[in-house]
This record gives sequence, structure tokens and C-alpha cells, in this order.
Amino acid sequence: MSSFSVSLDPSPTSRSRRDADHRRHASWWLLALALLMPGHSPASDPLIHHRLEVQIDPETGVLKVQDQMRLPEGKSEWTLLLHGGMNPEIIAGDARLKKIGDLGHLTRYQLRTDATAGSLTLAYQGRIRHDLERIDESLGRARQWSLGTIAPDGVFLDGNSGWYPRLPGTLQAFDLDIQLPKGWAAISQGAGSTDPDGGRAHWAESHPQDDIYLIAGAFRIYRKTSDGFEAQVYLREPDAELAERYLEATLKYLGFYSDLIGPYPFAKFALIENFWESGYGMPSFTLLGSSVIRMPFILQTSYPHEILHNWWGNGVYVDYDSGNWSEGLTYYLADYWLMEQDGRGTEGRRDMLKTYADHVRQDKDFPLVDFTQRHGSDSQAIGYGKAAMFFHMLRRELGDDAFRQGLRRFHADNRFRSAGYADLRHAFEATSGRDLSRLFEAWTQRTGAPRLSLEAVQLTPSGDGVKVTGRIGQTQSDPSFPLRIPVAVDLVSGGSRVILVESDARETPFDLDLDSPPSRLRVDPEFDLFRELAPGETPVALGNLFGSDQGLILLPSEAPAALGPGYRQLAERWRQGHPNWRIHDDAEFSELPTDRPVWLLGWENRHLDGFARDATDFALDASAHRLTLAGIELDPARESPVLTRWRDRQPLAWMATTDPQALPALARKLPHYGKYSYLVFSGPEATNRLKGPWPSGDSNLVHAFE
Repeated sequence: MSSFSVSLDPSPTSRSRRDADHRRHASWWLLALALLMPGHSPASDPLIHHRLEVQIDPETGVLKVQDQMRLPEGKSEWTLLLHGGMNPEIIAGDARLKKIGDLGHLTRYQLRTDATAGSLTLAYQGRIRHDLERIDESLGRARQWSLGTIAPDGVFLDGNSGWYPRLPGTLQAFDLDIQLPKGWAAISQGAGSTDPDGGRAHWAESHPQDDIYLIAGAFRIYRKTSDGFEAQVYLREPDAELAERYLEATLKYLGFYSDLIGPYPFAKFALIENFWESGYGMPSFTLLGSSVIRMPFILQTSYPHEILHNWWGNGVYVDYDSGNWSEGLTYYLADYWLMEQDGRGTEGRRDMLKTYADHVRQDKDFPLVDFTQRHGSDSQAIGYGKAAMFFHMLRRELGDDAFRQGLRRFHADNRFRSAGYADLRHAFEATSGRDLSRLFEAWTQRTGAPRLSLEAVQLTPSGDGVKVTGRIGQTQSDPSFPLRIPVAVDLVSGGSRVILVESDARETPFDLDLDSPPSRLRVDPEFDLFRELAPGETPVALGNLFGSDQGLILLPSEAPAALGPGYRQLAERWRQGHPNWRIHDDAEFSELPTDRPVWLLGWENRHLDGFARDATDFALDASAHRLTLAGIELDPARESPVLTRWRDRQPLAWMATTDPQALPALARKLPHYGKYSYLVFSGPEATNRLKGPWPSGDSNLVHAFE
């Protein structure tokens, strides 16, 4: 696969990635109400100017605000949202405010002004402190979030919290002055500064924003400027070495994406250490958890993803009426793009297809234009993975140069305004001179994926060489998709030939003249198409179990007393929020069930021999606690193995340990290793020392010539 003309130097070399949530934080209460407003048009939202003076008391959770609001012309009646219990009063300006109802933790007001334009000043105060909420995703995976809080550990406020007056269907510009306890710093988007010694901060942003954020805490601050970019780091404990790594990475990625897409749209980019584990990308800063920022591979995976959101999502806004394109494009140009630069593009594309296969059932599928935000593994597989594959196919269709020019055109045309897939199509059509209506319709407005078949492959003499003929079918129940299918023919003499077969029908013939005999023919061998994977193309992995809606966890009834309760706690933790997963003792089943995915726990599990029967990728002696994997015999006293197997397309997995202290770490970590077939962890902290997929076999999309 060719690469963009812009290169990232030095290119990242880490082969790990963070599988935690790194979505952009969206204001769902506000979004839901805004979309219900009559005549709402995201592309033409009016702009509200705020002049905010804020006092924050973290101990009590109380904030006091005066907001001088400048309203746009042409309207004298507005709906205004504010956190409940704030008791707002208009202290300047000719306007009236009337409470009209509640929306969860928010209060709705009717705001009337006698003039069609002008300023008013609103004063209010109250307490905002919402606990962290748990959101269950797939088996074993959950994340936390908050409606907003002012607490001794820190401050997190956005439009969800209702900390500032929000008029649904508007964009915001602001000047923000904040008074804090001494030793505290505050950060928002835009340009400004914070003085912990004086307990004051000032931030301002004149570009239209879809939200106003306010983050505060007792931070140690680090800064660096280069080539017109300013990088900032806010840590909860001093760590100059960690800060320097992030400052250097920030400047590198800002320069790279500015060259690729267009000028960086903000005055700074800041890494802020959050007081819970998160991965949020806001305009001009990211809010990451303490453990997350100390993972060595984050600088080459999640961090560039959050930086790139300042072009996609925070620089060009999402028109949610027509689908959230931002997450897929960001994933493609950050997470996937860095894998491709590291020589692992084929692996990355296969992983996206496998994630879709593991997590998206027919009744859960939906088109890209209906994706708004990640709310679980199934929606992530569509909004991130399928969307990224769509952009990959678009790039292959247009070529690297036209694709890059389309990105730049889309960004330049839509900075600080809402845009949708129609705007993307317009930009790519303008730079390529192509009509892309059928391509966008097929991949953004339809559900499902093509299922390919290879049929009637023949080899016949042709002049001084040979001719290869055959047919490629689209066998899915849905109508056919427009595809440019790569077909690779390996030659006996070495090397290969690749042709592109244009397919928009149930069956598409192809032929290829060769000067020398072929040894093998492969359809889409590098997974360049969004499609269903054929049996044999991808091995079983943990994602096949963690992505299932239902299954069985079998506990070892003969486990040592020190281990039994720990296995049950692990199973209960994974099952939380997923009632269709059942937990039973192994003694309750005379044979290993065959009708659902099954997790086996423990060396003592009585069904372990059935799990290991006829295995070729490992050798397991359950009674002796002996396991040979990848040519290495494991030490069960120090190491905790995890294995998977197919049994007639039924996914099975087994995990065991002899150290009860390792079980909490294993419970937490394993759901984030979904793409691996086998793993080995060491010690009570469960440090991963071995991982990988089982080898893939040939599928019905491969034909070997005799």
C-alpha cells in the first residue's frame, strides 16, 4: 500500500495500542434537546458571546457566576438550560427569565428580550457534584463518566453539567475569568493562562465552539513552544521526564497534521491528567487518566488520536443529523495510520473487520449516517472501524494525492461549522473530478457487508503463457455493493501480479494473462475491502467471547480455597451488566456445552481436557499443570496462561493462575486484549510477557493451482 507524501519522522515503532475508550466527550442532554428544536440547522447555528466571571469552591462544590451574554439579532425568545438549583437572576439588560420545566439535572427557562439584539447579564450560584457513573459495554468492559463535578479532587464541567447558560441550537464564543483556591490551576479551550500561586485563570476563544469546558485541579504545569505551536502539560504530581515526552510528542503531531490537513486551528494543545481514567478530546486539550498517560505506547496510539480531533470534531464540527464521520476519520488517520506506517496496515484492517464480525449482530447493525457516538463495542465497530474502512476504500479509489487534497478542501471549507457526509463527498468530488454519489450511498447509508466467494477458477494455455479465469460472487442476502476487488496471483517463478476487479453484481468474471505459471490466487489478500471475513481468514481470539451477547463461565469446583472465591469474583465482574452470560460450577455439566461461547477458569476445571483435545497450537497436560506454548514450557507457579480455541465455530477460552493476587489484574486487563488468541501474564500484577494470534489458514477466497 502506498503512503501519503507527508511522512512522520521518526515513525512510531510500538506494536501495542490502547483498547480503552478514547472517544470525544459529547453533550448528550444538550444535543438531544437541540435536535428537537424547530428549524434547527447545525450548519447555520447562531453565535452567543459569553463574558464569564466564575468563582469555584472545590470543598463545597459551589460555583458563582456572572455571565454577560451578547445575543444575535433576529430573535427575541430563547430556551435556556442551566443546572438545577442555580436560581438565576437577570441583573443587567432588558430581559425576562421564566422557569418552564426540568430535563434531568437541568432546568429549562424561557428567556425573552424586548429587543431583537443586545446584551444581558445573568447571575447565579449553586452546587454541582455528580458521582461517576458506570457504563457497561461488552463482557468485562465498562467505562466511567460524570455529568460534571466540583470536588476536592478536581473540577470537570462541560455543557452536560449546565454550568453556563446554554441556548440549544447555538455555538459559543467566550472570555472566561476564573477565581480558584491558591495552588489550583484552571484550563479551558482557546488562548490564555492560569496562575496557581494567585488562584486565577483567564481563557478566551473567539472561534465558534459547540461547548465551553472548564477543568481545574492542583496541577504542576509544563510548557514548550516550537515552530509557532505551544504544547502544555498539566500533571497532578511533578514529573518533568513524563511531561517532556508529551511536550515533544505534541509538537511533532501538531506539525505532522498541520502539513497533512491544514493549519492547527487553536492557540495551544494541552495534556491534562484527569482524576478518573478517561480518554476525552476537547478543543485544544485532552483529558486522560493517570494510568493511561503512563502507558508507554499511548504516545503512539491514543495521544495522536486526541490531537487529531482538533481538526475533526473540534475544528470541523459534526452535523449529527447526518452521522458522526469524525470518529472514523480520526481513527483512520491516527490509530490505523500509525499502524500502517509501522508496516502493520494489513493487520490493522483485518482487526477492524474481525471486530465488526465479533460485535455486530444483524439486529444491531445500522448505517454510518445513523452513528452519533460510541455506546458499546457494537457501535464502536461501526462508527470507528467500518467508517475507517470506508475512508480506506475511498483513498484507494482516488489515490493518495487526491485523497489528501480532499481532506484539505473539506477542512478549509468547514472550519468551525457543522458538516456531514455530504460535505465530505463534495470536497472529494471537487478535488478528484469524480462523481462519488454511488460510493457514498453504498457505504454510508446501507447496513451490512459484502460476502465474497471465489468460483470456477481455471488455468488454460494462451499463446506463450497461460490465462487465469474465474468468477467472484457477492453472496450476502443484501443487494450487491460497488467494489474494486484486489486479486493477487502468485507465480511459481516468484513475485505476484495484482489486478483490480470492478464488481457491482452478484457474479463478476475476471481473466488474467500470465507469462509464467501461477501457484496460487488470492482474493483481497490484504483486507483492503470492508466485507465479511471468510472462515479460515482469521483465527479465534478473545474478542469472539467478549463480543458475544451470551455465554457461559465455568468455575472450577475443585479449585484451592485460596483461588475459588477469586475466580467467582472475576466472573461476576465480567458479567456485570450482561445478564445473558451465566456463571456455573463445572460439576453442573457432564460435558462441555456446545451451544454458546464458553470461558473455562482454573487448572482444576474438569472440562479442561475436552478444551485441549486435538489441539495443534499448544500442548496442555491439565493434571500436571504443564503447558507448552510457542515452543516454550510455562512455569505455572509464576505465570498465568490464557488460550482460545474454535470448536466447530464455537469459541472457547481458558484462563488459569496459581496466584490469587493476580486475579483482580487479570479481570481488569483481559477484556482489553480482544484481538489476541493466546496470552501469558507474569506475577501478581499480571504483566503481559507473551501474546499473539493463532496462525491463519487458507479460506475459500484462496485457490491453489496444482
